[in-house]
Amino acid sequence: MSGVDELLVAFRDYLQSRSDLLLQHFIDGFDWPTEERALAPRDLPVVSHLRELDQVAAGAERALLGRLSHAADLLHWAQTYSITDFGSDFLQRYGWVELFGTRGHFASEEMAGGFLLLGPDVHYPDHHHVAEEIYIPLTDGSLWSKDAQPFLPRWSGEVIHHPSNIRHAMRTEDQPLVALYLWRGGPLAQKSIISGRTQ
Repeated sequence: MSGVDELLVAFRDYLQSRSDLLLQHFIDGFDWPTEERALAPRDLPVVSHLRELDQVAAGAERALLGRLSHAADLLHWAQTYSITDFGSDFLQRYGWVELFGTRGHFASEEMAGGFLLLGPDVHYPDHHHVAEEIYIPLTDGSLWSKDAQPFLPRWSGEVIHHPSNIRHAMRTEDQPLVALYLWRGGPLAQKSIISGRTQ
């Protein structure tokens, strides 16, 4: 079994071990993919934060974070945005990997899932998309806003739900953010719409 296969198994097992009813409803009946796509590894500057992380998470989150770190060099890291969206400094400290989905290491037309990385001192501005979304931070200390509400700290293992087209934003301070994500119920490769801007 490859490191990417092992990461998918760890991702699935982590989600299935959680007792959160919203999360269980979100993944209920999902046919987990098994056939791996041939995606070339692709590195990004932000991945250095993953490699340098002190193990800040605990328990199941720590185990999944360790599996992600172990597989990082095999993964096809990507970015949705360009310099014209948020500037070059943002791009140095932002990236994601789709583990499964329409573009991911494993093919699924039903749901996309993977990991978001944000380096320290990043503001990911208000944005929204058709797909319903769940995030679960694997690190502590990030700040989250939903529906233009004030930013609040969220902790590793918390389930954060964004309904379809709800505005949301994230901020990091001195620690990076690593978060698991799931998308369903909309175009799985849609570029998020930045609030107040037409695309």
